[in-house]
Amino acid sequence: MEASIAAAAAALRSGGVIAYPTEAVWGLGCDPHNEVAVRRIFALKQRPQGAGVILIGADFSQIQPFLGECSSEVVARAMASWPGPNTWIFPRNNDVPAWIVGEHAGIAVRITSHPIARAVCVAYGAAIVSTSANTHGQEAARSEEAVRLTFGDQLDAIVSGPLGGLERPTVLRDAISGKVLRH
Repeated sequence: MEASIAAAAAALRSGGVIAYPTEAVWGLGCDPHNEVAVRRIFALKQRPQGAGVILIGADFSQIQPFLGECSSEVVARAMASWPGPNTWIFPRNNDVPAWIVGEHAGIAVRITSHPIARAVCVAYGAAIVSTSANTHGQEAARSEEAVRLTFGDQLDAIVSGPLGGLERPTVLRDAISGKVLRH
């Protein structure tokens, strides 16, 4: 497992796209600062470029650089749900590139509770893109076999392991209002 995580971190550093298990479905990930890699994920998924992506991190220090100004109460509300299967949309930092947020004003972030996804973020040393491993409009992959069938050898690394046990993708909330946007 450690070798697989190290290989995924190396792939991320070299601009690659990886697949890994998350709380509910398999995810595709890359370095969010690498426009070519992010656009490659959109191409692999056949997903519109304006859709935006979620970023996951192992701890708050990995996602904090992407966040814009917000109150300590807003941060505390999100932190009370992390690490865990809760994705929050925060105001974004002005330096966040458009290829991450697409047509959205905010940025979706999560401190993941999945041990493998966390380990990838720790080994990489930063937050990564996390979007479901599927082509646009299709069911998200729930097994490594499904990832391999969908993407074949188009990925630079696959980290094997079980999903986190959720039946549905993570809850998505607006950080400012607390409103649930996706159950």
